Amino acid sequence: MTLKEKIQEDLNRSVKEKKELESLVLRMLSAAVLNKEKEKRYKISKEKPDLKEEELAKESQLEDSEVIDLVSSETKKRRESIVEFEKGKREDLVEKEKKELEILQKYLPKQLSEEEIQRLVKEAIGKTGAKEMKDMGKVMQELASEIKGRADGSFVSKIVKDSLTS
Repeated sequence: MTLKEKIQEDLNRSVKEKKELESLVLRMLSAAVLNKEKEKRYKISKEKPDLKEEELAKESQLEDSEVIDLVSSETKKRRESIVEFEKGKREDLVEKEKKELEILQKYLPKQLSEEEIQRLVKEAIGKTGAKEMKDMGKVMQELASEIKGRADGSFVSKIVKDSLTS
């Protein structure tokens, strides 16, 4: 079962069980997946105009990794909203965003712990030979594939900065 199918199945279940917030979040996520597929389909149809309809539909399906990117993007939006709502002392909205974040995180791979991230950062610094802040891009590039969808990028970059400046 693909991640897209799992989201759709969970959406159907949450609607039947009358879980309003979960249904809302999963509808939003399904819509984001659909929009991304339409975008991909349009791009493919421009690149390969003689592709048959069935082949076009098949090629425009999102891979699980692309769905994970979408979910990551949505979780990042929630985290940013939480920070802003906390600044504005809007606890009601902070709670809503936290609940939405919790629902979205079910569709991400197991998140890395801070210790695991620090270990990966040390390995990446060793591989790239990075010694100062100007080497940060190399380190982040080295880490990109290992942390994708498994850790918050801004948190990882903070750890990389701390490692390079100490």
